[in-house]
Amino acid sequence: MFSLSLALPMIFTMLIHATDSLSYALRLGGLRTRRIALAISLAGILLLVSRTSNMAQGPMIGSLVDSATHGANPHFAAQLHWLMGAATLGTALAILCFPTMVKLSSRMVVHFEAAGSIPGMVRQLLKRSKLRNATYYITPPSWEMAKRLVQHGMPRRLMLLNVAVTAIYTTGVLSSLYAAYLYPDQAVAASQSTGLINGMATILLTILVDPRISLLSDRSLRGEIRLDRMNQIYGCMLISRLFGTLVAQLLLIPLAYWIGWIVSMM
Repeated sequence: MFSLSLALPMIFTMLIHATDSLSYALRLGGLRTRRIALAISLAGILLLVSRTSNMAQGPMIGSLVDSATHGANPHFAAQLHWLMGAATLGTALAILCFPTMVKLSSRMVVHFEAAGSIPGMVRQLLKRSKLRNATYYITPPSWEMAKRLVQHGMPRRLMLLNVAVTAIYTTGVLSSLYAAYLYPDQAVAASQSTGLINGMATILLTILVDPRISLLSDRSLRGEIRLDRMNQIYGCMLISRLFGTLVAQLLLIPLAYWIGWIVSMM
């Protein structure tokens, strides 16, 4: 069941979810330095890593579908659950690296402003003196950080929405591929139906989640919200992403049958 053909897409899945989660650290670093626009621009680096990993991951997962369709992979459903477990591990890794990444992001934004371009910033950061100083920013999570997450009230509604968005995104592609396996006569239609699931997540993210985060960030820049509160909000969003990857485990098979039902009616 566990093989090299599964290990490689698991690694790429971990990279995708770790880099997506660490984008919160860049936004928070931008708030701390009051350079949010520069921070969002730097987030493009993480987006590049995520998209490149996604491009490499697709053919690998497709090969699992092909072998399962030909009867050579009886553990296909279990392997998809392993892939979602890798998403959880990637998000957990991002949580462990989050305090360090926030501090590094604050410095990266300042260096980006001074260098004027991303290649110039990279050249500055690769200098030996800068690499030696990087160890200063290593900050492992602590119990005090965890306790601060529950102070002053958690943004429960925003967290629940983020759980839903993350769960749908995590299982969207995998459910469509599993539907292609369950309904071989409509395999192509099922495998191309990811948008049926991810479209719901995109609507929730675009209308309800991202605007709220942007509003809170702007209020923080104007001094209406303390930075400590934004630290808490971004931390809670990261925790909700972790729970979202766990909820995705429960949605894999039901959504696959839902996609199969939809394509069978077309």
